[in-house]
Amino acid sequence: MRDRQNIKDLLSLQPDYTGFIFYKKSVRYIGERLPDLSYSHTKKTGVFVNEDLDNLLTTAKQNKLCAIQLHGQESPQYCKMVQQAGFEVIKAFAVDQNFDFNICKIYKPVTNLFLFDTKGHLPGGNGDTFNWKLLSNYQLNHPFLLSGGINLKHIPAIKALSHPQLIGVDLNSGFEIAPAYKNINQLKIFFNDLRS
Repeated sequence: MRDRQNIKDLLSLQPDYTGFIFYKKSVRYIGERLPDLSYSHTKKTGVFVNEDLDNLLTTAKQNKLCAIQLHGQESPQYCKMVQQAGFEVIKAFAVDQNFDFNICKIYKPVTNLFLFDTKGHLPGGNGDTFNWKLLSNYQLNHPFLLSGGINLKHIPAIKALSHPQLIGVDLNSGFEIAPAYKNINQLKIFFNDLRS
């Protein structure tokens, strides 16, 4: 997200996390600084892709981020160093029919959450869902977020999911009016329905 008023409107819905993309190649790139707003009900989350570790930590500290979402090929050691710097670490994995969930094992000790997104030509925000039946192959005792093109039509299917480690959903492209600009009315409907 990027627009100050749009972010403010989203924060009124009290999401658990609000993501800001610090990947310069993304159409959703926020720049170096977040808008000065009250984020009291949400964890400010920076989304990075294969970023230089020193740059990531500097950006995270300057913006007082709570969580770091890593969408590249970051190693477990990289994740550990981010976590040791005091940030919650969310490691994203791009899932398709060939994805081996066993790779997650080495990341479990150095992350707080996993995020399972759809494999596509971009590191994230491709706007497509993957086959959620594949989640039955995930057997670790470690929580995850579901991502990938989720929109209002997916509410019944999400409610029907019963995976014990699924703790939330990551909403992005499925609720955009334009890149980095969210449809607050649709998000409100989604939040109210899912929380009920």
